[in-house]
Amino acid sequence: MTFSTNRRSVLLGAGALGATTLLGLSGQPLRAATPSQGGTLRIGIGSFDSGETLDPQVTETKFMQNLQWQIRNNLIEIGAGGVLVPELATSWEANDDLTVWTFKLRSGVEFHNGKTMDADDVVFSINLHRGEESISQSKSLVAVISDVQATAPDEVTITLNGPNAGFPPIMALTNLTIVPADDSNFDAGIGTGAYILETYEPGVKSIVSKNPNYWKADRAHFDSVQMLAIRDVNARTTALQTGEIDAMNSVDPTTAGLLSAMPGIDLIQTQGKVHYAFSMIATDPLFADARVRKAMKLSINRQDMVDKVLNGYGSIANDQPISEAYEYHNPNIAQHEYDPEQAKSLLKAAGAEGLTTTLHASNTPFTGAVDAAQLFSEHAAAAGIKIEVSREPEDGYWSNIWGKKPFFASRWSGRANEDLMLSLAYSREALGGYNATNWDNDAFNVALTAARSERDDAKRRALYGECQALLAEDGGIIAPVWADFLDAKSSKVSTGDAISGDWDLDGNRCAERWWFTA
Repeated sequence: MTFSTNRRSVLLGAGALGATTLLGLSGQPLRAATPSQGGTLRIGIGSFDSGETLDPQVTETKFMQNLQWQIRNNLIEIGAGGVLVPELATSWEANDDLTVWTFKLRSGVEFHNGKTMDADDVVFSINLHRGEESISQSKSLVAVISDVQATAPDEVTITLNGPNAGFPPIMALTNLTIVPADDSNFDAGIGTGAYILETYEPGVKSIVSKNPNYWKADRAHFDSVQMLAIRDVNARTTALQTGEIDAMNSVDPTTAGLLSAMPGIDLIQTQGKVHYAFSMIATDPLFADARVRKAMKLSINRQDMVDKVLNGYGSIANDQPISEAYEYHNPNIAQHEYDPEQAKSLLKAAGAEGLTTTLHASNTPFTGAVDAAQLFSEHAAAAGIKIEVSREPEDGYWSNIWGKKPFFASRWSGRANEDLMLSLAYSREALGGYNATNWDNDAFNVALTAARSERDDAKRRALYGECQALLAEDGGIIAPVWADFLDAKSSKVSTGDAISGDWDLDGNRCAERWWFTA
């Protein structure tokens, strides 16, 4: 199954934006034709937590996502353009009613400890995320599984509790990496991945070395990879400029143009599914009335956000997560415009005139989130809404603020398909998990469930379109902008021909996909 490829991924050197042949300052191609081997790739990562572990159930930050995919693999990989690529599974197919999925496994793949991977390892790894005792962030998504069995040494059969045409991408989630059966010492870092764990200091750094027995012959070109946890974007940028690191994520949009003009540095701009958001918990008394939620959406100047927060590296969004990068994007939803007078009218009808609230933010969810929150506060004042911005600590933001406070800054990087994105963040199944707005809408849940079992493409498109419209109108998410991923690298680092747009740093798999120019 493949997904929409109407996204763009461009690699920018000075003056190279929009060029068909992408050139750096020297006029030489930014990518080497043939990958070279060797060297240590040093990456600066801005999203991390000092309390993280290598337990795949709780893979949250960008640091941990990168590290997990350095040392471990999934059954399925998400390639550039959102294409599903066989990884530890060589193929998968469903029965006629889409309730049973059978995965054939790759043979001869070894874990770092020398154990040969088999179906029992896959069953164990999937079951980590199932059941009452699981602490997995993907628990709500694998709740669709009623049974998982090793039906042969190289075959796993998964039975669902209902039809689901979009099930396979669940096996590509960062949490769903494959680990050895019956081994819960996750911090040992054992996996089948491109690199072997040498050092991991949460909130500080990680070091991995090349796996000499890696089964992907065309990947893992570096001898080793070192990641440094560098929260401050200016510090990451300085580290790249001075040669202390070779690549970084989350470039500050306000300085991206200057960075791209510097000799020896390339800005990687990737348009995809990421959206910045301010989220309201829909069950909180302040936001329980849908008219109040709608008023908040009409109280933000989206173009101002694009201009001042993104510096033009993005576009206006419409309070729902399915962008044009998805196959079933609904283009017919009326765009929410900045309309303070209508917002005032809605608040008056809801008995909430002069609404006062606190917006909790840090720059952890996205670079510039605190400035964006302050800008929103200025916009909302015209509607008689007083938003007090509370700047929260960076460390622990996801565990202490996100989904805990009534009104908070957020970011979503998108998922492989519509069902994953909508199910993970907004469905009834995800309440108590990633459904941080606690929004529960009957019509939405009915349409989402129906879409999973619908084989007719036009009908499925209509159902996902209905979900998007309901979420935009009634949901607790204020999503004003689509933000391009902005990463940067040394010109000494080469990439493949296409960059993944599902996450930054080439889908958080740059360590496996990139190489040094010879």
